Amino acid sequence: MYQKLALFLLLGFPVSLVAKGDCFPGEVLPDNPFPIVELTTSMGTIAVELNRNRAPATSNNFLRYVLEGHYDNTIFHRVIPDFVVQGGGYTPEIEERDVHDPVLNESGNGLENNLGTIAMARFNDPHSATSQFYFNLKNNEALNPNSRNWGYTVFGDVIEGMEVLEAIGAVETGFSEALGAPDVPVETVILVTAKVR
Repeated sequence: MYQKLALFLLLGFPVSLVAKGDCFPGEVLPDNPFPIVELTTSMGTIAVELNRNRAPATSNNFLRYVLEGHYDNTIFHRVIPDFVVQGGGYTPEIEERDVHDPVLNESGNGLENNLGTIAMARFNDPHSATSQFYFNLKNNEALNPNSRNWGYTVFGDVIEGMEVLEAIGAVETGFSEALGAPDVPVETVILVTAKVR
């Protein structure tokens, strides 16, 4: 029951998205196969190394949002202990930013939703990921693909700041009237800036 609830929560809010047009974003920083992105949060800094060999479309998608400043001054709006920390979708005023068309689901790339990995959040449509991402706080096998279902695309690993991620994963949460959702940090956790190192 918990896994089903957790999966529903990762899917996001009941908005209908259909993959179209831009499933394969253009190359971003093509000469760097393993870009490092530094996420400076209100609780410290997390650095992630992207794996564009295994997840090229997803890495390019994430990188273009980073370079556009899309993630600057956004919040981590969903924190579930021993599961995930999710962000990339809302400002502190609970406003959504414009997003690109959804990106291709690359969950069959061999990268698993293990502790310390970064992956894309999505809706029921497997090809509906746009800007929202999450960090795995444990090995989440239920989020990997199987013979019947698409999984959630992993595209990198935390290489610095795991203690910061764990601290965010331990913050007090509650129900947010503004978002109409549970598991929202009581004290806002801000992603101040995201930049390529």
